[in-house]
Amino acid sequence: MVDFSIWGCAMIVIAAFVTDIRTMKIPNWLTVSAMLGGILFHTAADGLQGLLFSIKGLAAGFILLLLMHLIGAVGAGDVKFFGGVGAWLGLLLTIQCIVYSVLCAGVIGFLILLWRRETMQRMRNVLRNLAGFFILKSFRSLTAGKEQQLRFPFMIAVLPGYVIACMYSIG
Repeated sequence: MVDFSIWGCAMIVIAAFVTDIRTMKIPNWLTVSAMLGGILFHTAADGLQGLLFSIKGLAAGFILLLLMHLIGAVGAGDVKFFGGVGAWLGLLLTIQCIVYSVLCAGVIGFLILLWRRETMQRMRNVLRNLAGFFILKSFRSLTAGKEQQLRFPFMIAVLPGYVIACMYSIG
C-alpha cells in the first residue's frame, strides 16, 4: 500500500508543481482533494489505523508549514498542500519530505543569489535579522523586510525534495 500512496501523492505533487510554476499559487481544489483523497485511501485500506496514519501526517505537514508561513517563508497554498501530502504519506515521510524540500530550497535560493550577484548583501540582512531574533527574542526581526525577500515557487524545491524522500523510504 505504501507504493500506491507514494504514486498517488506523486500525481498531486506534479499537479501542484505545474500550477505553482504557472501562477505562483496552489488551488484549493487541489489541496482539499489531496487531503480528502489521502484520508479516504488510508481509511479504506487500513480502517481506523489508516485514518490515524493519515490524520497524523496531515497535521504534521500542515503545522510545520504553518510555522514556516508565519515567518514568511512559504505561502498559504503551500501550507494546505503539505497537509494533503501528509494525508497521503503519513507522519515520518511527510517530515522527511519537508526537510528535503527546505534543503533543496536553500540550494536553489543560494544559486539564484550567486546568479544575481546579491549574495553578500542578502547574507548580511539574514545575519542581522537572526541576530535581532536571538538578542531581542522577537519574531519581528524574522519577518522584517518581507518585500525584499527572495521569492520563487516553492514547488521547484518540493518536487526534488519529494523524490529524494521517497527514494530513501523505498530503498
